[in-house]
Amino acid sequence: MSSPTVVLVTGANSGLGYEIVKSFYEAPKPYHIIMTSRSLENGTAASDQIKNEVPSSANTIQVVQMDLTSDESINAAFAAVQSTNPKIDALINNAGATFDIKYSDGQLSLRDCFNRAYDVNVTGTTIVTHTFMPLLLASSSPRLLFVAGLSQITQAAVKYFPTPPQPAGWPKPAVGFETIGYRCSKTALNMLMLDWNHKLQADGVRVWAVGPGMLATNLGGKPELVKALNLDHPRKGGRLMRTVVEGERDGDAGKVISYDGLLPL
Repeated sequence: MSSPTVVLVTGANSGLGYEIVKSFYEAPKPYHIIMTSRSLENGTAASDQIKNEVPSSANTIQVVQMDLTSDESINAAFAAVQSTNPKIDALINNAGATFDIKYSDGQLSLRDCFNRAYDVNVTGTTIVTHTFMPLLLASSSPRLLFVAGLSQITQAAVKYFPTPPQPAGWPKPAVGFETIGYRCSKTALNMLMLDWNHKLQADGVRVWAVGPGMLATNLGGKPELVKALNLDHPRKGGRLMRTVVEGERDGDAGKVISYDGLLPL
């Protein structure tokens, strides 16, 4: 029996991350999935739920606590993973957060809204990538994925979904689904992908930004707003990530990809 492909998924206890882990867990190919979560308790509960949903799987899940806003937490997670895994074959940078709705609700200042989004989605993501790179480079076929979301400037200029149109005058009224802090940070993530792709050319690491589209997750903590948008189930995005790791999009490495083609930066 061949040794399992080791996949590390950040922010994996709910939403898209959960479905990414589940997609690999139910795969016929052998996988060892490292599921990271800010809360070890939540990660363990999510792992147990996946195992209950797919009882016939022979694959394995390892839960590791990791908070992207803490270097100490990231370093501890690396030590925990390294102690049991000589390499990882795919790093899927899924963890992300939006604080725009809290800003719209008056719970955060505009500065905090942006700073927190960049801290998780950009700074934390690149520190995780930097920290885990030795394990990724130990793989014979390393793959690095960044999860893009609402990040395409040219598409946003045509249709600024999901933020609704705004009336004339100032101040603008609070809207139900504000996205600008999150959207800016995800656009920066595209640049991050291009930079890592450049850095790793000589190492044979395939790099992508993968755009699963806006899915019915609890991002932003307003499930009633998400439900009203009639979005696709996040399992669709989980399956897309698996196709990338399994080599179906190798010809598109170094680009922003979607289900059926490329996305503009």
